[in-house]
Amino acid sequence: MGAMSIRRSLSPLHAECEALIWAMECMKTLQISEVVFATDCSQLVKMVSTLTELSAFTTHMEEFLRCKEFFLNFTIQHIPRAQNTLADKLARSARTSPSAMVYVDYVPPRWLSDQEPS
Repeated sequence: MGAMSIRRSLSPLHAECEALIWAMECMKTLQISEVVFATDCSQLVKMVSTLTELSAFTTHMEEFLRCKEFFLNFTIQHIPRAQNTLADKLARSARTSPSAMVYVDYVPPRWLSDQEPS
């Protein structure tokens, strides 16, 4: 979410949901209809997998379902943060970066591949 430079969300789960929808929109724009989305937020995986009815997320879920129709097979999986230290480091760097950064592709940029996880 830090890379998107958007407004603050109501809660961390709202931010995770907005980030997923943004990633889905990016994949649609790139015409990539077969993708596996991964997150360290187990609540998000549960919410979109079971389509839990939470009134605070009605708008988000409507947008999610609209985006989901594009994908041939929609898959989302939970990867604990401890098992994905490089993504965690990237997210922390984006939050502290003074400028916006957006990168959407299936090939990681060279500068990211060269970094060591901390």
